Amino acid sequence: MSKVEISPSLMCMNLDKFKEEITFLNDKVGSYHIDIMDGHFVPNITLSPWFVEEVRKVSTVPMSAHLMVTDQPFWVQQMIDIKCEWICMHAEVINGLAFRLIDQIHDAGLKAGVVLNPETPVNKILPYIDLLDKVTIMTVDPGFAGQRFLESTLDKIVELRQLRDEYGYSYVIEMDGSSSRKTFKQIDTAGPDIYIVGRSGLFSLTEKIEDSWNIMSQDYTDMTGKSL
Repeated sequence: MSKVEISPSLMCMNLDKFKEEITFLNDKVGSYHIDIMDGHFVPNITLSPWFVEEVRKVSTVPMSAHLMVTDQPFWVQQMIDIKCEWICMHAEVINGLAFRLIDQIHDAGLKAGVVLNPETPVNKILPYIDLLDKVTIMTVDPGFAGQRFLESTLDKIVELRQLRDEYGYSYVIEMDGSSSRKTFKQIDTAGPDIYIVGRSGLFSLTEKIEDSWNIMSQDYTDMTGKSL
């Protein structure tokens, strides 16, 4: 597998150091992960389209919106309006809408992804998997930072890699949840393309983002024998 991409979850960043942290990370990461929660799909409310626009003022890398929301069409359009580069919808709530929403995102020149909760099998998305640019596997229950890592979800990453190899699909595979020194080895064995890192893996390690990044990078190397 080629070198992995890191995508920091910005709901976990230190907002009082917003510009400093984004400016440093711009040269290190492949994208920023933006959690959009509506208080209904999950019992929490976090970031917003406004936040994406604020990040864009200092960001030099694409942003990926993770829509943990019930009304997917409304929020997809919100993300299209601000040209968020990746728009990732939950498979659990787009049945009957999936083809239309994926086409809508692609017609806007943006990339479409789906997210699978820990209990949701890969076969849920097989009817439209060939249209996807990204598939995200939740390795924790969604909605809050710091949830317990669910090792069994890694089997879906392996399954997605096998499907991609067999059928020539073009999606990238992303994992979301509790990516840190404790789990890097297990995650690496499953083989996702993108690691979302949050509080435990990056933002809570030290007060300074540069030091935290260096610790995370060393942790990854220690546990996998590879470099970021």
